[in-house]
Amino acid sequence: MSTPHEIADAAWGLAEPAPRPWRSGPWSLELRGDELADIRFGGTLVLRMVRAVARDRDWDTVPAEVSDVTATDGELRIALSLHGLGAALDGALVVTAGADGALAFDLDLRSGTEFRRNRIGLVVLHPPEVAGEPLTVVSPGGVATQTHFPTAIAPHQPAKDIAGLRWSHDGIASELAFTGDVFEMEDQRNWTDASFKTYSTPLDLPFPVTVHAGERIRQRVTLTGRAVAGATGHPAAAVTEPRTGAVFPAVQLGASTAPDRHLRPAPDVAALLVELDLRRPRWRAALARAAREAGSRPLDVRLVATSPDDVAPAVAAARHHPIARLGVFDATSHVTEPTLWEALTSAVGAHDGEITLVGGARTHFTELNRQHHRLPTDLPALTFSVTPQMHARERSQIVESLAMQRLVAQDAARIAGGRPVHIGPVTLRPRLNAVATSASAEPPGDDLAEGYGPAFLDSATDPRQRGRALAAWTVASAAALCVPGVETVTYFETSGPRGLGDADREYPVAEAVRLLHGLGRRLVDAPLDPAGVAALVAADGTHTQVLAANVTPEHRSIMTPLGVIDLAPYAVERRCSH
Repeated sequence: MSTPHEIADAAWGLAEPAPRPWRSGPWSLELRGDELADIRFGGTLVLRMVRAVARDRDWDTVPAEVSDVTATDGELRIALSLHGLGAALDGALVVTAGADGALAFDLDLRSGTEFRRNRIGLVVLHPPEVAGEPLTVVSPGGVATQTHFPTAIAPHQPAKDIAGLRWSHDGIASELAFTGDVFEMEDQRNWTDASFKTYSTPLDLPFPVTVHAGERIRQRVTLTGRAVAGATGHPAAAVTEPRTGAVFPAVQLGASTAPDRHLRPAPDVAALLVELDLRRPRWRAALARAAREAGSRPLDVRLVATSPDDVAPAVAAARHHPIARLGVFDATSHVTEPTLWEALTSAVGAHDGEITLVGGARTHFTELNRQHHRLPTDLPALTFSVTPQMHARERSQIVESLAMQRLVAQDAARIAGGRPVHIGPVTLRPRLNAVATSASAEPPGDDLAEGYGPAFLDSATDPRQRGRALAAWTVASAAALCVPGVETVTYFETSGPRGLGDADREYPVAEAVRLLHGLGRRLVDAPLDPAGVAALVAADGTHTQVLAANVTPEHRSIMTPLGVIDLAPYAVERRCSH
């Protein structure tokens, strides 16, 4: 009989190292690849993760490999190699259980090359359940400041200048002490990560920084815990059943950015979203091909520009095709800058008829959350994109993002203040590096023989796009994003390695998109279990339709108005009333 881990490997189509549990006294954790995950005290979750990371000058993550693991009752030693992107870091991450009950995480790396880095060191993730809890921040000078873990998603760092942290949650009082660097915290829910991250080095310091060959990087994080009154154990996550009266968003697809040879017909959806980078001559070819893919369906056109002068010619070209909406973003800030917005509204105003306009962030909710106050005040609708893999690529990261997608959708609707919200593209991996400091690798030219945009970004393609688990994940994502105010959700691409299929075959996610589009613009309730079970319950007054999805490697059940639906691992089930 297959284990849950083996079932997950098969469903996602990408194998991951089997987790290795380790215990010492009241402490327990799992080693998952290079990640020390789900760190518990007395069975209660204290930290989501500790790991060593290295980021290059473009914030790309240097691949980490565990070459050896030795474990005793009091020590877990992990031999680490972080090689790639110009880095060659070797050493160890050692977890030691002290006689005083503390758990120490010691990182010791040596660089074999000269390397330009933005960050090297330990990263600590706090689970999202601590949101709202009181937090004491201790500075390197010993000054203690009282604050809270943010409840609403914090646009900027909720804590800086960190040498220590103290907090309590679920009956456990925890304390962290940091040495080897100054740390700070960010709210990773901005990127749909299920965590608050405490990391080094502070972003206020200049980067990138040269690490010299032979240089040694050493850091320590010490964690202590103790039980206090009010412990509740570790309850199972409850299914939430919002009765919000949300209307199910229109489902869209991204136009393919793959080479021409990968194209295949797309299932019926409301519209196709095409992003036109006006800095590159192939934008006209991209527009023409997206129009051919769309057929009778309209295009949702998003312009990426550096100069207001580039906007009017692109609007004129787009007007030759049916347009669902039109937006513009700055190529550097990734948001709708006032000068570009003025150019867009002026160009559209020069034509007969009306075009629905949209603005906001080309990239993550992060940029919308941080910069919405300086966006043009007359934006009639807001947009942002979603990807679960900005910071890590484990499948746990992908599944845990689902509950966070609900949070960012709710916060975006709050920021919009009654204006429609258009979410997407939703992609497994980032389709661009929004924080890169070096130039794009896209070659010159005006044809699409080798594609465009994400086709030239190696990190944009995830082999899990072909896995059957992605179908269940997509239904669960749609449930998460179905909140009042969200008008459209755009998923993936029509075809190619980031789409619904290749020239010779369709991927399982294509059927999920068909089912979602088939819900129509009905009133919907969307129960969402943070552990990975979701349902969409659509009613139009005459009949009820339910889409249920299980994004776990175990059999699960969910209660719906049409009865209990039993779900196999990574299954999608559709049920209709007669």
